[in-house]
Amino acid sequence: MTEALSGSVALYVHWPYCARICPYCDFNVVRDRGRVEEQAGLVQAILADMEAQGRLVGPRRLASIFFGGGTPSLMPPEAVAAVIARARSLFPPDGEIEITLEANPTDAEAGRYAELAAAGINRLSMGVQSFDDAALSFLGRDHSAAEARRAVETAARAFPRLSIDLIYARPGQSVADWTAELTTALDLGFEHVSPYQLTIEPTTAFGRAFARGALTPPDEDLAASLYEATQAVLEGAGFEAYEVSNHARDLAARSSHNLHVWRGGDYLGLGPGAHGRLTLDGARTATVAHRRIADYVAGVAAGTPWAERETLGALCAAEERVLLGLRTVEGVPLALLHTLDLSETTGPLADLIADGFLKLEDGRVAATATGRPVLDAVLRALLT
Repeated sequence: MTEALSGSVALYVHWPYCARICPYCDFNVVRDRGRVEEQAGLVQAILADMEAQGRLVGPRRLASIFFGGGTPSLMPPEAVAAVIARARSLFPPDGEIEITLEANPTDAEAGRYAELAAAGINRLSMGVQSFDDAALSFLGRDHSAAEARRAVETAARAFPRLSIDLIYARPGQSVADWTAELTTALDLGFEHVSPYQLTIEPTTAFGRAFARGALTPPDEDLAASLYEATQAVLEGAGFEAYEVSNHARDLAARSSHNLHVWRGGDYLGLGPGAHGRLTLDGARTATVAHRRIADYVAGVAAGTPWAERETLGALCAAEERVLLGLRTVEGVPLALLHTLDLSETTGPLADLIADGFLKLEDGRVAATATGRPVLDAVLRALLT
């Protein structure tokens, strides 16, 4: 299994603007209320930040670009093109690379898909979340199921690769409901599906509703049944869960950007609140940009775009690599676990293998089908 190349770097670009804030979202986002001048300034700051970080990391090959948010399909296509062009000039890629942009399937945004494709986007990740109108209303989405289907048809004409995000384990959702939604998504021809179990974060509108007893998520047994249905439907359609929440139709459909990150590759975090991981002076370095847009823009101008910069010790870096790598079907090298004083013959690693939660094959350790649904507990047992 090929590990991430030390000579390559990926880019994550955070566009924080949204037409509305979803009640389950705890990302760094703001309402898009005609902030044209602010957005133009942010684009210039992102370009300047990229150049400054490029000087820090030195010559690298561009591995991939991922525009996330927020809602980057609201980003002006000419700004998307400018970011891609600057990235290619700073980090010349070796052939074609994956360039992903997250999008909402509203009619208004779908009307810009062709321009975004012309700007250089070749993979669209669509935040559909559901094909049920009542569920979309509950989730605070600003599109209907019919709009989503129209957007998928438009996207299929513009982009060679399509991924869909769906949210399950909603209050009142049955296994039959979820199975039908998944089947609908598959019938639309997506090569990649990211099904996420609804998580109630305390700082969100859903979190506040849960705290006052106004929202009740499915119990553990039903949530487990919904997870099992997810695996069964997608596996039956030929999709592999190459990561806990990411399923691909084949190897070519896997997200190379996500794999780069999960394998411990370097990536620049650009934009307000963006996280990055860089190798600087031979050490793994974690970066977090200023969250407020004005602070980020001012920070870039002053040469201090990061609110946090931490040099990770060797053990901390190895632990982070294990936490990410064990989420994937390929797992991590056994030698990496040895650096954490974990042994396959005794202690927690040996116990988890014996109990069937982890497996050891060809010098790599990976989660089993039994271990993947309870991976958080497996990781706690392994690393604490």
